[in-house]
Amino acid sequence: MNDKTIVTHNGNFHADDVFSIAALKSIFPDFNLVRTRDLAVIAQADIVIDVGGEYNPDTGRFDHHQRGGAGARENGIPYSSFGLIWQKYGVEICQGSQEVAHSVDAGLVSTIDAIDCGHVEGVSQGISLSQTISMFNPTWQEESNFDACFDEAVAFASRVLTRFIASASSGINAKSIVAKAIENAADPRVIVLEKYTPWKTTVHTLSKEALYVIYPSGSGPFRIQTVPVELGSFEDRKPLPKSWAGLADKALQDVTGIDDAMFCHNGLFIAGAQSLESTMKMAAIALQE
Repeated sequence: MNDKTIVTHNGNFHADDVFSIAALKSIFPDFNLVRTRDLAVIAQADIVIDVGGEYNPDTGRFDHHQRGGAGARENGIPYSSFGLIWQKYGVEICQGSQEVAHSVDAGLVSTIDAIDCGHVEGVSQGISLSQTISMFNPTWQEESNFDACFDEAVAFASRVLTRFIASASSGINAKSIVAKAIENAADPRVIVLEKYTPWKTTVHTLSKEALYVIYPSGSGPFRIQTVPVELGSFEDRKPLPKSWAGLADKALQDVTGIDDAMFCHNGLFIAGAQSLESTMKMAAIALQE
C-alpha cells in the first residue's frame, strides 16, 4: 500500500503523533509519510494526524487541536491524535481483540492522550513515556534533522507498542487459565498451575479463600507462593511457617521433613522443592501452622 499518503505536522514532535504513526505502520507498512503544515498537501492526504484542524474518522482526519477538541473518554481524559487513531484502528492492530485493545488504551494510549492534552490528574509523576519521546527531538545545540529524529522516535515507539500489546494479550490469556485452576482446585486454599502464569489479579478477583499458589519454575523445580492480602501489598493472607525463614537445602529439609525441599525466602512469601508432590506437602504443612 505504498500509494497511501499519511500526513502529520513537521518540526517539533510529541508522543501522540509519534505513536500514531507507529500504530499505523503495523497495518499500513509501506505508506508514504509526509511531515508538513502545507494545507494543500494536507487536503490531498489519505490520513492526516495531529494537524489540519479536523476530526472525521470516515475521511481519515485525526486532529484534536480545533475548537472544542475531539471528544473525551468517560473518565474525562480527552483524546489526542493517538487516542483517535486507536479508536478507529486499535482492534485491528490487536488482531481483532477488543479486550486487548481496551487494555492497551487503558495502560498506554490514554496516558499519552492525558499528557498531550494537559489532563494531568491521575497521571503519575516522574519521567513519562511522553517525555522520553520528546527527548528524541534535536536540542538547540544540535544540527540534527527533525524528520530523521522523528523516524528514530517512531521506531522506538513501534517496539514499545508491540510489547504493550503482547503484555496485554498475555494477561488476558492468563486470566482464563488461572480461573480454570481455581475452579479445579482440590482445596480452594491451594491453587495449582500446570505452568507459571501471571495469577495475582485473577486470584484476587475470583478467590477470597486462596492462600497459596503452586507452579513449576522455569528451570524445573516447583514453587509455592503466598497470596498477598491485596495487589501490591507485602502482607500475605497466610505467610509460610516462621521456622522456615531463610533456610535452604539440608537445613530446610530437616525442619520440614521433606527430602527435596530447596529454599524458603526470609520474607516467608515463597519457597520451593524439586517435585510437585513435595511442594504440595509444604502447602499442607503451612496450612496447619
